[in-house]
Amino acid sequence: MKLYVLLFTVFILIQYSDSRYVDWLPQNLVDRFTNKTSQITNYVREKGRSLKQFYVENVRNRITSYLTFNQTELNDKPTRMKRKFHDYLEDARATDKKVFDVIAPEKIEHPCNDNDPGIHMTTPQLIALHGYPSESHTVVTSDGYILTLHRIPYSKNSTKMSPRKTALLHHGLLGSSADWIIPGPEKGLPYILSEAGYDVWLANVRGNTYSKAHVSLNTDTFEFWNFTFHEVSQYDLPAVIDYIMDIKGWDAKINYIGHSMGTTVLFAMLSTKTHYNKVLRAGFALAPVAYMTDIKSPIHLLAKYSDNLGYLLKLLGANEFLPANAVLRWLSKHACEINQLEEAICENSMFVLCGHDEKQFNKSLLPLILSHDPAGASTKTLIHYAQEIRTAGRFQQFDYGPEGNLKQYGTPSPPQYPVHKITLPIALISSQNDWLASDVDVTNLYVQLVNPIEHYIVPLKEFNHVDFLWAIDARKLVYDKLLDLLEEGVSNPSPYTLQQLD
Repeated sequence: MKLYVLLFTVFILIQYSDSRYVDWLPQNLVDRFTNKTSQITNYVREKGRSLKQFYVENVRNRITSYLTFNQTELNDKPTRMKRKFHDYLEDARATDKKVFDVIAPEKIEHPCNDNDPGIHMTTPQLIALHGYPSESHTVVTSDGYILTLHRIPYSKNSTKMSPRKTALLHHGLLGSSADWIIPGPEKGLPYILSEAGYDVWLANVRGNTYSKAHVSLNTDTFEFWNFTFHEVSQYDLPAVIDYIMDIKGWDAKINYIGHSMGTTVLFAMLSTKTHYNKVLRAGFALAPVAYMTDIKSPIHLLAKYSDNLGYLLKLLGANEFLPANAVLRWLSKHACEINQLEEAICENSMFVLCGHDEKQFNKSLLPLILSHDPAGASTKTLIHYAQEIRTAGRFQQFDYGPEGNLKQYGTPSPPQYPVHKITLPIALISSQNDWLASDVDVTNLYVQLVNPIEHYIVPLKEFNHVDFLWAIDARKLVYDKLLDLLEEGVSNPSPYTLQQLD
């Protein structure tokens, strides 16, 4: 500051050097200060240009490259995400690594502390933290997988008797039961259902954080991870439903609520094990995924490789896609630094694959989300979805190639799921900005359902795939409508279905 004052004083003296007030100042001294001032000015200008160039080359360009911004893509997040995912694939191929190693290396580069105890809690602990009763149940499938069911049997203010009204919630790909309760008591769907008088059950798919066990197979073997959503639909979901019916009584009617892959397994089960159409009361599909012809998600980049199982298994990992250890540790550390927010979102595979709605996303939930997601899934499941995209939207079983299909199914092509055999009343709830469940594909599914309740489109254009779980206004935009459908069983189309919120 003293230097600036001195320079300013000298400048004033020089400007008035011909006046009577500075006659006493020697001219050589004035010239010397003038030259020094000019040198300083030129030096600052030169360094300013250097600093600007350094910023452009080492800061701005790197940030631009990292987030894959350019002038045409600045506001096009799906394109940016697809380019970023493409970079993951290319990096993995070039370095002979698995994709999750490229997305989240084990080394923690940005250590920090986060004091929120919730990031270390399990689903039952989070439920208990908010004052609700919490239960854990163990179910063994007929093919030996040991699953964990979580339950909120009644609301925290009611009597200790579980109500007859029952809801079974099933998470999506890479998720777990925690996905539903992360938003907390005011916004989480299980809490809302509990307060509405429902006995709430939360499923966990084989291989995720809460269901990573088998009666005879080790979890680090290919045999353990040799499944897709088809096996979940044939073994896991029936075992869970049967278990709940045994607990509740076979006169109970279960309302099934699925998100993403949670809807896929419902459609696959109902079309092949058709007696469950009479066991359940109704199905409510949030972001329903069956046909996949119009996909914005970068997952479609895997589709062109989906006929080369060996290459994809090497690229993605032959067993588990995105295990919870190194990935979650690295991501959760990033989340607690606010300046790493965009990085954490871009590096989290759930957001990369499903999209990110900035306006509806509650940033305070990010550390909790990253501590629970991704919860693990088999690589084969991801490949199964990639095959659905490659085959122009056929909703079919896993494709092993002509020879493998002949051995597995007795036909050169895998059989399609007979959607026309689904007789359960089903409501579809979708959104216009869903990267995995587009309007075209959901409409195609809806017209094929024998007993549809309604196709409700969320009245917010920006609403995306994960917003069904964590959006700020999820209750207003989705859950209130869902509660109405649950109570009525059948509903007429809402006049607000295609309207935008004011």
